[in-house]
Amino acid sequence: MNGRTVLLTGASKGIGAVTARALGEAGAHVVAHYGSDEAGARAATAAIPDDRKLLVQAELAEPDATRRLWETAVAWRGRVDVLVNNAAVMPETPLDSGDEAWRRGWEQALQVNVRAPADLTRDAVGHFVERGGGVLIALSSWVAQRGPRDPALMAYAASKAAVKALTQAVARHHARDGVLAYVVAPGVVGTQLSVIAAERTGGTEALFAGLSMGEWVPPEEVATLIVFLASGRVRHLTGATLDVNGASYVR
Repeated sequence: MNGRTVLLTGASKGIGAVTARALGEAGAHVVAHYGSDEAGARAATAAIPDDRKLLVQAELAEPDATRRLWETAVAWRGRVDVLVNNAAVMPETPLDSGDEAWRRGWEQALQVNVRAPADLTRDAVGHFVERGGGVLIALSSWVAQRGPRDPALMAYAASKAAVKALTQAVARHHARDGVLAYVVAPGVVGTQLSVIAAERTGGTEALFAGLSMGEWVPPEEVATLIVFLASGRVRHLTGATLDVNGASYVR
Protein backbone atom coordinates (compact mmCIF):
# COMPACT_ATOMS: atom_id res chain seq x y z
CA MET A 1 0.00 0.00 0.00
CA ASN A 2 3.05 2.30 0.02
CA GLY A 3 2.25 5.52 -1.85
CA ARG A 4 -1.47 4.73 -2.24
CA THR A 5 -4.09 7.12 -0.92
CA VAL A 6 -7.23 5.65 0.62
CA LEU A 7 -10.44 7.47 1.55
CA LEU A 8 -12.12 5.47 4.31
CA THR A 9 -15.54 6.51 5.57
CA GLY A 10 -16.61 5.78 9.13
CA ALA A 11 -13.08 5.49 10.51
CA SER A 12 -13.87 6.33 14.14
CA LYS A 13 -15.24 3.03 15.40
CA GLY A 14 -15.94 -0.64 14.65
CA ILE A 15 -14.66 -2.08 11.38
CA GLY A 16 -13.65 1.38 10.19
CA ALA A 17 -11.34 2.07 13.14
CA VAL A 18 -9.60 -1.29 12.83
CA THR A 19 -9.30 -0.83 9.05
CA ALA A 20 -7.75 2.62 9.47
CA ARG A 21 -5.05 1.12 11.67
CA ALA A 22 -4.46 -1.76 9.24
CA LEU A 23 -4.17 0.57 6.26
CA GLY A 24 -1.68 2.69 8.16
CA GLU A 25 0.38 -0.36 9.07
CA ALA A 26 0.41 -1.35 5.39
CA GLY A 27 1.94 1.99 4.45
CA ALA A 28 -1.07 3.74 2.95
CA HIS A 29 -1.86 7.43 3.12
CA VAL A 30 -5.22 7.42 4.92
CA VAL A 31 -8.01 9.97 4.66
CA ALA A 32 -10.01 9.02 7.74
CA HIS A 33 -13.57 10.29 7.66
CA TYR A 34 -15.67 10.64 10.79
CA GLY A 35 -19.10 12.05 11.58
CA SER A 36 -19.22 13.15 15.21
CA ASP A 37 -16.59 11.00 16.94
CA GLU A 38 -13.37 12.91 16.33
CA ALA A 39 -11.73 11.31 19.36
CA GLY A 40 -12.41 7.86 17.95
CA ALA A 41 -10.90 8.77 14.58
CA ARG A 42 -7.82 10.21 16.26
CA ALA A 43 -7.40 7.07 18.34
CA ALA A 44 -7.80 4.84 15.30
CA THR A 45 -5.12 6.74 13.38
CA ALA A 46 -2.80 7.49 16.30
CA ALA A 47 -0.06 5.15 15.07
CA ILE A 48 -0.07 6.57 11.52
CA PRO A 49 2.59 9.26 10.94
CA ASP A 50 1.16 12.75 10.58
CA ASP A 51 2.30 13.03 6.98
CA ARG A 52 0.32 9.90 6.06
CA LYS A 53 -3.06 10.76 7.57
CA LEU A 54 -5.77 13.34 7.15
CA LEU A 55 -8.86 13.42 9.37
CA VAL A 56 -11.97 14.88 7.73
CA GLN A 57 -15.31 15.53 9.42
CA ALA A 58 -18.46 15.17 7.34
CA GLU A 59 -22.03 14.44 8.37
CA LEU A 60 -23.20 11.99 5.73
CA ALA A 61 -26.83 12.64 6.64
CA GLU A 62 -26.37 15.98 4.86
CA PRO A 63 -26.67 15.55 1.07
CA ASP A 64 -23.88 18.01 0.22
CA ALA A 65 -21.34 16.58 2.66
CA THR A 66 -19.99 13.89 0.35
CA ARG A 67 -18.82 16.33 -2.32
CA ARG A 68 -16.89 18.36 0.26
CA LEU A 69 -15.40 15.17 1.67
CA TRP A 70 -14.32 13.92 -1.74
CA GLU A 71 -12.81 17.23 -2.84
CA THR A 72 -10.89 17.55 0.45
CA ALA A 73 -9.54 14.02 0.05
CA VAL A 74 -8.37 14.60 -3.53
CA ALA A 75 -6.83 17.98 -2.73
CA TRP A 76 -4.63 16.49 0.01
CA ARG A 77 -2.29 14.57 -2.32
CA GLY A 78 -3.78 15.33 -5.72
CA ARG A 79 -5.44 11.94 -6.05
CA VAL A 80 -7.34 9.13 -4.34
CA ASP A 81 -6.44 5.57 -5.31
CA VAL A 82 -8.96 3.66 -3.18
CA LEU A 83 -12.42 4.46 -1.81
CA VAL A 84 -13.74 2.32 1.04
CA ASN A 85 -17.47 2.92 1.62
CA ASN A 86 -17.76 1.72 5.21
CA ALA A 87 -19.82 4.27 7.15
CA ALA A 88 -23.38 3.19 7.95
CA VAL A 89 -26.21 3.61 10.41
CA MET A 90 -28.63 0.99 11.73
CA PRO A 91 -31.98 2.65 12.45
CA GLU A 92 -34.88 0.55 13.73
CA THR A 93 -37.79 0.33 11.28
CA PRO A 94 -40.24 -2.30 12.56
CA LEU A 95 -43.37 -2.76 10.48
CA ASP A 96 -45.54 -1.77 13.44
CA SER A 97 -43.78 1.55 14.05
CA GLY A 98 -45.67 4.81 13.64
CA ASP A 99 -45.68 6.55 10.27
CA GLU A 100 -43.26 9.28 11.35
CA ALA A 101 -40.76 6.86 12.90
CA TRP A 102 -41.02 4.60 9.84
CA ARG A 103 -40.31 7.45 7.40
CA ARG A 104 -37.50 8.86 9.55
CA GLY A 105 -35.74 5.49 9.84
CA TRP A 106 -35.93 4.78 6.13
CA GLU A 107 -34.77 8.27 5.20
CA GLN A 108 -31.77 7.92 7.50
CA ALA A 109 -30.84 4.46 6.19
CA LEU A 110 -31.20 5.47 2.56
CA GLN A 111 -29.28 8.75 2.91
CA VAL A 112 -26.33 7.51 4.95
CA ASN A 113 -26.09 3.91 3.74
CA VAL A 114 -27.05 4.33 0.08
CA ARG A 115 -27.11 7.90 -1.20
CA ALA A 116 -23.85 8.99 0.48
CA PRO A 117 -21.81 6.02 -0.77
CA ALA A 118 -23.47 6.36 -4.19
CA ASP A 119 -22.42 10.01 -4.42
CA LEU A 120 -18.87 9.17 -3.34
CA THR A 121 -18.80 6.28 -5.81
CA ARG A 122 -19.89 8.59 -8.60
CA ASP A 123 -17.06 11.03 -7.88
CA ALA A 124 -14.54 8.22 -7.37
CA VAL A 125 -15.34 6.39 -10.61
CA GLY A 126 -14.97 9.59 -12.64
CA HIS A 127 -11.64 10.25 -10.93
CA PHE A 128 -10.45 6.66 -11.43
CA VAL A 129 -11.37 6.63 -15.12
CA GLU A 130 -9.42 9.85 -15.70
CA ARG A 131 -6.39 8.41 -13.90
CA GLY A 132 -6.50 5.00 -15.59
CA GLY A 133 -7.82 3.00 -12.66
CA GLY A 134 -8.62 2.75 -8.98
CA VAL A 135 -10.21 0.52 -6.36
CA LEU A 136 -13.71 0.73 -4.89
CA ILE A 137 -14.61 -1.36 -1.83
CA ALA A 138 -18.10 -1.36 -0.32
CA LEU A 139 -19.15 -2.86 3.00
CA SER A 140 -22.41 -4.73 2.59
CA SER A 141 -23.63 -7.37 5.06
CA TRP A 142 -24.85 -10.92 5.21
CA VAL A 143 -28.30 -9.51 6.04
CA ALA A 144 -28.46 -8.28 2.44
CA GLN A 145 -28.48 -11.96 1.40
CA ARG A 146 -30.44 -13.74 4.15
CA GLY A 147 -32.48 -11.03 5.87
CA PRO A 148 -31.86 -9.65 9.36
CA ARG A 149 -32.24 -11.67 12.55
CA ASP A 150 -33.97 -8.63 14.02
CA PRO A 151 -37.11 -7.73 12.01
CA ALA A 152 -36.66 -4.10 13.05
CA LEU A 153 -33.59 -3.87 10.78
CA MET A 154 -35.41 -4.14 7.45
CA ALA A 155 -34.27 -0.73 6.22
CA TYR A 156 -30.68 -1.52 7.16
CA ALA A 157 -30.81 -4.84 5.26
CA ALA A 158 -32.33 -3.19 2.20
CA SER A 159 -29.70 -0.45 2.21
CA LYS A 160 -26.88 -3.01 2.36
CA ALA A 161 -28.39 -4.84 -0.61
CA ALA A 162 -28.52 -1.57 -2.53
CA VAL A 163 -24.86 -0.68 -1.98
CA LYS A 164 -23.92 -4.20 -3.07
CA ALA A 165 -25.84 -3.82 -6.35
CA LEU A 166 -24.32 -0.39 -6.94
CA THR A 167 -20.78 -1.66 -6.52
CA GLN A 168 -21.35 -4.69 -8.74
CA ALA A 169 -22.72 -2.42 -11.47
CA VAL A 170 -19.55 -0.33 -11.31
CA ALA A 171 -17.44 -3.49 -11.55
CA ARG A 172 -19.29 -4.69 -14.62
CA HIS A 173 -19.34 -1.44 -16.55
CA HIS A 174 -15.91 -0.03 -15.71
CA ALA A 175 -13.63 -3.06 -15.67
CA ARG A 176 -12.05 -1.98 -18.97
CA ASP A 177 -11.35 1.43 -17.45
CA GLY A 178 -9.17 -0.20 -14.80
CA VAL A 179 -11.72 0.34 -12.04
CA LEU A 180 -11.78 -2.60 -9.62
CA ALA A 181 -14.87 -2.89 -7.41
CA TYR A 182 -15.38 -5.34 -4.57
CA VAL A 183 -18.11 -6.02 -2.02
CA VAL A 184 -17.26 -7.23 1.49
CA ALA A 185 -20.22 -8.81 3.29
CA PRO A 186 -19.40 -9.43 6.96
CA GLY A 187 -21.49 -11.57 9.27
CA VAL A 188 -21.89 -10.56 12.92
CA VAL A 189 -18.72 -8.63 13.65
CA GLY A 190 -17.59 -8.04 17.22
CA THR A 191 -18.40 -4.34 17.50
CA GLN A 192 -20.43 -2.30 19.96
CA LEU A 193 -23.18 -1.90 17.38
CA SER A 194 -23.49 -5.69 17.11
CA VAL A 195 -23.69 -6.04 20.89
CA ILE A 196 -26.55 -3.54 21.00
CA ALA A 197 -28.37 -5.34 18.18
CA ALA A 198 -27.91 -8.72 19.88
CA GLU A 199 -29.43 -7.47 23.12
CA ARG A 200 -32.68 -6.72 21.26
CA THR A 201 -33.02 -10.35 20.15
CA GLY A 202 -32.16 -12.46 23.19
CA GLY A 203 -28.55 -11.51 23.92
CA THR A 204 -25.17 -12.72 22.73
CA GLU A 205 -25.61 -16.29 23.99
CA ALA A 206 -28.68 -16.77 21.81
CA LEU A 207 -26.87 -15.13 18.91
CA PHE A 208 -23.79 -17.34 19.18
CA ALA A 209 -25.99 -20.45 19.26
CA GLY A 210 -26.96 -19.74 15.67
CA LEU A 211 -23.44 -19.08 14.38
CA SER A 212 -21.37 -21.93 12.95
CA MET A 213 -18.23 -20.87 14.82
CA GLY A 214 -20.19 -19.74 17.86
CA GLU A 215 -18.34 -16.42 18.06
CA TRP A 216 -18.09 -12.91 16.68
CA VAL A 217 -16.32 -12.28 13.40
CA PRO A 218 -13.14 -10.45 14.51
CA PRO A 219 -13.07 -6.97 12.93
CA GLU A 220 -9.34 -7.47 12.32
CA GLU A 221 -10.14 -10.21 9.80
CA VAL A 222 -12.44 -7.90 7.87
CA ALA A 223 -9.77 -5.19 7.93
CA THR A 224 -7.12 -7.61 6.64
CA LEU A 225 -9.36 -8.46 3.69
CA ILE A 226 -10.02 -4.79 2.93
CA VAL A 227 -6.30 -4.01 2.88
CA PHE A 228 -5.68 -6.93 0.53
CA LEU A 229 -8.42 -5.80 -1.85
CA ALA A 230 -7.19 -2.22 -1.69
CA SER A 231 -3.82 -3.34 -3.01
CA GLY A 232 -5.48 -4.28 -6.33
CA ARG A 233 -3.33 -7.39 -6.57
CA VAL A 234 -6.09 -9.70 -7.85
CA ARG A 235 -7.72 -7.75 -10.67
CA HIS A 236 -10.00 -10.53 -11.87
CA LEU A 237 -11.70 -10.74 -8.50
CA THR A 238 -13.48 -7.50 -9.37
CA GLY A 239 -17.26 -7.71 -8.99
CA ALA A 240 -17.03 -10.39 -6.31
CA THR A 241 -18.83 -10.39 -2.98
CA LEU A 242 -16.55 -11.70 -0.24
CA ASP A 243 -18.49 -13.31 2.63
CA VAL A 244 -16.82 -13.07 6.04
CA ASN A 245 -19.20 -14.88 8.38
CA GLY A 246 -17.53 -18.07 9.61
CA ALA A 247 -19.72 -20.32 7.42
CA SER A 248 -22.89 -19.15 9.18
CA TYR A 249 -24.29 -18.21 5.78
CA VAL A 250 -23.03 -20.17 2.77
CA ARG A 251 -24.24 -19.36 -0.76
